Amino acid sequence: MPPEQPPRRRVPGPARSGSGARPRPESRSPRRPAPRPSGRPRRPDPGRPRSEAAPRAPHRIRLSSHRPRLRLVSLGLTLVMLVFVVRLLQVQAVDASAYTAKAEKNRFTSVTLAAERGEITDRAGVALATSVDAHDITADPKMFTPEDSNVPDAPEQAAALLAPILDKEPETLAKQLSAPKSRFTVLAHRKTPQVWNQISDLKAVLAEKAEKARSAKGGKGGEAPASVLAGVFQEPSSKRVYPNGDLAAGILGYVNAAGHGGGGVESMLDKKLSGQDGEITYAHSGGRRVPTADSQETPAVPGTDIELTIDRDIQWAAQRAITDQVEESQADRGYVIVQNTRTGEVLAMANAPGFDPNDLSQADSARMGNAALQDAFEPGSTSKVMSMAAVLEEKAAIAGTHVTVPNRLHRGDRLFKDDIDHPTWYLTLNGVLAKSSNIGTILATGQLGRTQPEANQVLHSYLRKFGIGSPTGLDYPGETQGILADPKDWSTSQQYTIPFGQGLSINAMQAASVYSTIANGGVRIEPTLVRGTQGPDGLFTPAEAPKKTRVVSEKTAKTLATMLESVVGDEAGTGTKARIPGYRVAGKTGTANRVDPETGRYKGYTASFAGFAPADDPQITVYCAIQNPTSGSYFGGQICGPIYKEVMEFALKSLQIPPTGRTSDPLPVEFKPGE
Repeated sequence: MPPEQPPRRRVPGPARSGSGARPRPESRSPRRPAPRPSGRPRRPDPGRPRSEAAPRAPHRIRLSSHRPRLRLVSLGLTLVMLVFVVRLLQVQAVDASAYTAKAEKNRFTSVTLAAERGEITDRAGVALATSVDAHDITADPKMFTPEDSNVPDAPEQAAALLAPILDKEPETLAKQLSAPKSRFTVLAHRKTPQVWNQISDLKAVLAEKAEKARSAKGGKGGEAPASVLAGVFQEPSSKRVYPNGDLAAGILGYVNAAGHGGGGVESMLDKKLSGQDGEITYAHSGGRRVPTADSQETPAVPGTDIELTIDRDIQWAAQRAITDQVEESQADRGYVIVQNTRTGEVLAMANAPGFDPNDLSQADSARMGNAALQDAFEPGSTSKVMSMAAVLEEKAAIAGTHVTVPNRLHRGDRLFKDDIDHPTWYLTLNGVLAKSSNIGTILATGQLGRTQPEANQVLHSYLRKFGIGSPTGLDYPGETQGILADPKDWSTSQQYTIPFGQGLSINAMQAASVYSTIANGGVRIEPTLVRGTQGPDGLFTPAEAPKKTRVVSEKTAKTLATMLESVVGDEAGTGTKARIPGYRVAGKTGTANRVDPETGRYKGYTASFAGFAPADDPQITVYCAIQNPTSGSYFGGQICGPIYKEVMEFALKSLQIPPTGRTSDPLPVEFKPGE
């Protein structure tokens, strides 16, 4: 029998309008429901019990479209690529030359080639200042760190080894070697090759020990300490050397730590002496020069050699004489100048006390100048020769004019006297100079004008012609031109003190030049210190001829020379200690109140002596001055007269200047009243 069919459910159809709607015929097969989308859960049949409902499908999140995200990523990549393209165009097209230059700059390095400093020689070509090879001792502080050296206290150990060699404090060196973030430091400047050889030998010994220690540990270098001096190096340099020590140091000056002249001729002619530094540019990689790459080099131009007018032997004699006398007199200082009267060339310019330019660390700053040119002082009686020159040239008197000299002379608001008390002297004008009478000089110069102001004006004009109050012409650094006030500004006392050398100031070179003018027949020749130069090409170029000025007539100059002979040759003269056997000597003593530079008041004395020889054929002038002698005599004739003699005698023999052989015809010093 056929299986029993389940009762067929009747599915209500849509309602029809109207009551007469017909039901569907039963013979039509039932309608199947449309299939549901696979992603949608089937709604449970409301007629089925809940327990028999179909299981619920899992809920799924529907994703948005991926196309907007792709567009955003594409836009970002496009922008990035655009930035790269713009930058590439800038580097390769717009700024190509600038970047090329920068690359070249970073690839190439330039090193300065120091020029060799020129020599300074005396007139015979003997070196007074020269340069020798030297080394700057440098270090790389990074190589002294514990990480690089494997030594915890490498800076301290290295400093202890280097200190005695470099003559420096270990603490100072250790501080330099411990500098943070530094790759370069200079431990010492301009050390001799011997110093670097010591360091180099010590480095080699320590390096050998470090290598043995590494070998003992299986060749692992990081486990063994390195040489504590491995980071010490040297750079080529040069050092200024003065072969004669302190000889002529006041003239030469010195070279400072920067390698430039710090005083004297070294400073005055620094540009010529320095030359011109060169430069070499080469490719490098990792701090090392690439040997196969091109390089450009501009050679250094050596400095010019300077030949001075100084005679080394005469300079030595002058320096020895003044040094001995300054020590004996316990004076502040002294100076001696030797000059060729016919050419104006300075043969010697000695200062005492001096300094050694080879060791500036031990030098007293007060001694490092050239006091002969930089000190201004009142000349005293050596200045009287200018007063006498004015009197003779103006024909106000002659050498034999009688001058009655009282013990005291009242002028203005002061009472004047000579250096010693004396009865009334009956002197000739020659005798006034020979005995160095202040009163006699005041009386003689009073004849230069109808009134005292007129006489002052005339005397002032001659002082200026002799170079007082003006630069000497040497162009020496720090030189003083002295002080000479305008006559309208002379005080009441200056009107009478200036004629005998008080109330004006000069330097030693000016004083020597006055006597050279008289010795040269009344023509002043500007002093010269440089004889010529020799460039890198080896050609010698003489210095320009000095300026010449007629000051007094030849007749006046010859009369003055004869009068100055009386100062030395006559027993009544004040300069008898300056006599030189076989030679006729002309000279003048000076003893002036000294102005203390610290207080501006008179304190102590300036002793001096000036003169030339042979008196009848002058060739050499010597001037000596000593400031503030405190032991023994302070008179110029007593302490400077012997120096003049010693230096002049040496110079005459050194230059092979013979005596003239002619005897002098002395002028009278005194006269008898009524004659």
